[in-house]
Amino acid sequence: MLTREEDIDAHALRRQGWTISAIARHLGRDRKTIRAYLDDERVPGVRKPAGPDGFEPFVAYVSARLAEDPHLLALTLFEEVVDLGYERSYPTFTKAIRVRGLRPACEPCRPGKGRPVAVIEHPPGEETQWDWLELPDPPTSWGWGANAHLLVGSLAHSGKWRGTLAAFEDQPHLVDALDRTTRALGGLTRAWRFDRMTTVCNPGTGRVSASFAGVAKYYGVAVKICPARRGNRKGVVEKANHTAAQRWWRTLANDTTVEDAQASLDRFCAARTDIRLRPSPTGKVTVAALVAAERLAPPPLLPYPALLEAARTVSAQALVAWRGNFYSVPPELARTVVAVRHRLGEPWIDIATGTGIVVARHQLAPDGAGVVVRDHGHVVALNQAALAAFTTAPPHRRKQRIPPGPEALAAAAALRGNPDPATASTAVVDLSSYEHAARGRNTLT
Repeated sequence: MLTREEDIDAHALRRQGWTISAIARHLGRDRKTIRAYLDDERVPGVRKPAGPDGFEPFVAYVSARLAEDPHLLALTLFEEVVDLGYERSYPTFTKAIRVRGLRPACEPCRPGKGRPVAVIEHPPGEETQWDWLELPDPPTSWGWGANAHLLVGSLAHSGKWRGTLAAFEDQPHLVDALDRTTRALGGLTRAWRFDRMTTVCNPGTGRVSASFAGVAKYYGVAVKICPARRGNRKGVVEKANHTAAQRWWRTLANDTTVEDAQASLDRFCAARTDIRLRPSPTGKVTVAALVAAERLAPPPLLPYPALLEAARTVSAQALVAWRGNFYSVPPELARTVVAVRHRLGEPWIDIATGTGIVVARHQLAPDGAGVVVRDHGHVVALNQAALAAFTTAPPHRRKQRIPPGPEALAAAAALRGNPDPATASTAVVDLSSYEHAARGRNTLT
C-alpha cells in the first residue's frame, strides 16, 4: 500500500519520464504495486483486501437488529451471525460494524450525537448561562476535600465569562457565587439559564423551586431551565468551563490560598479571555468590545440575604479563619469545632458553638486582607488562661523512684478483695494462744 505522499511522488516521477522500475527502486516498492497506482487501479491509503469481504452478506441482518435494539451487545449479535454462517473472528466483526457505522445513535441516551444542531441566536443583554464546574484535587490547605467548586457565568451574546470559587454547591453558596459573578460580569441580563440543578428547580419537572424564586425576583431576572438532556443548549458556558479547567486550574500552584486563586482567575479572565476575537456583523471584534452592546442592568446594592454557614476548627490561639481573615472566640473553645454564620449583605459575622449558641460577633473584614479581628474581652480571657496554665516547677526526673502512694495502695487492696489496705499490709500475731499451749510443758522430767 502506498501512502498519499508516495502516490504523488510516483505520478510526478512518471511525468518526468522515469520508468516504473526506477520509480519502484526509488520508493522501495514492488513494480506491480507502482503500476497499479499509476493506472488508478488502487487508491492511496486504502489497503487492498486479502480476500472477499465475509461480512457483506450479513450487513442487512446486522443493520436490522441494531435498528430494533441500538443497545444490543456486539457479543450477542456476533453469536447470532455465527449461527447464520459467519466465519470471521469477533474483532473483525466489531470492526466491520464500526467502519460501516451500523449502530445508530440512541436519541434518549445520546441526544447530542447523530443529529443536527441548530444555531441559537443570543441577542445582546438577553441571557446569562450558569453552570457548576467541579475542580479535582484542590490544595490541602483549603480543607475542601476532593473537589473545589467553581460557579461559571457567561454572557451568551458576547461570550464574556467570570467564575467564583465555593466550598459547596448548596443554595446559600450558589446565591453568594451568583451575586459575586454578576458584579464581576458588569450587571444583569434579562434572564438566567440553568441546567436542572436541585438548588434551582425540580430536576424532574423543571419547575423553579420556591426558595430560588425569591432570589430571581430580588434580582429581577427570568429563570430559564434547559430541556432535559440538552447540555448543548448552554454551550457558551460549557466552553468557558473547558477553558477554566484546562488553561487556569491545571497550572494553579499548590501553595495558593482560596483568595489568591480567586484573584488569579479574575486576572486570567481579564487578560486572556476578554481579548478573544468573536464574529460580528461588522467583522471580528474582541469580547470586550461586544460587552459594550450588552446593555446590562445594574445589580441591587446589596446581595440577596442568604445565610452562609460553615464549620471551622478553632486554633490554639482561639482564632477562627474565615475568607482570608481571623476572628477571635473565648479561649475555652480552643481546638473545638464552631459554626461561622454570615448573612449576605450584613457587615458582621456570628460564631456559634456546636449547640447553636452565638459566642462572638465581629465586624466583617475585606476578604483576603489577612487581618486578625480580636475582641478585647477575648484577649484578656486568653491571657488569663495562658498565665493560669504557666508553672515554674522543674520538669520530672526521668530516673526518679516514685513508689505507689496511699491511693494506689487502697485501689490495689480493693482489687485483691480486702478494702482495708492496713490489714492487708500488716500481720498482727496474738501470743496468748502460744502461752496457753505452753502451760504445763515448761518443767523437766
